[in-house]
Amino acid sequence: MGDVPGVLWSPASAGPAPLVLMGHGGGADKRHRAMVGRARLLVTRCGFHAAVIDAPGHGDRPRSAQDEADVAALRRAQAAGSPEAPVVVPYNVRLAEQAVPEYRATLDALQELPEIGPGGPVGYVGLGLGMAIGMPLVAAEPRITAAVFGMTWPDALFEAARRITVPVEFALHWDSGRIPREASLALFDAFGSAEKSLHAHAGEHVAWHLVEADSATRFFARHLSPA
Repeated sequence: MGDVPGVLWSPASAGPAPLVLMGHGGGADKRHRAMVGRARLLVTRCGFHAAVIDAPGHGDRPRSAQDEADVAALRRAQAAGSPEAPVVVPYNVRLAEQAVPEYRATLDALQELPEIGPGGPVGYVGLGLGMAIGMPLVAAEPRITAAVFGMTWPDALFEAARRITVPVEFALHWDSGRIPREASLALFDAFGSAEKSLHAHAGEHVAWHLVEADSATRFFARHLSPA
């Protein structure tokens, strides 16, 4: 995928098939177990392709001096029990500004492959940092026709939400001590999509439910599968 490290998982069957782009969480990478698990579901249950690239400063991509400073600031805030949003939100915005063009270039390259092809259905799924990158990506990229998001600070994402009109599935933790429930609900309300669903689970930010991976797979099967 050019100079950006990435992974593509594909079904064994021949012929063009839908593609789901995935975005990993902060501190993770393209081969994180969440990416591998989601890809397995999409490939084996739906016969789709799944692809993910390392976000800037993650995985096989070296951190810049600014990355190191931002990560250190986040660790200090966490150690002190201070709010994380003042550090995480601008950090995510900066990474998204770089990653969105990278994802669009990756999509260009993937659609040149005969097993994917141009014009086929494309989805996007991302939680945490993957959502912070994915929302401006989906807002800007007309080839993406369905998206699943969840679990990040919404502060800088409202403008992108208003420009997203494709079907959306949005998940949150009702009892998160890190991301205010009211802000996540306001973001969901801001999506311009005529079709959108909200999934809420009791529990803390890190207590993710595997059932959401199954739900996302069914969501993409409905919206990307050929008629």
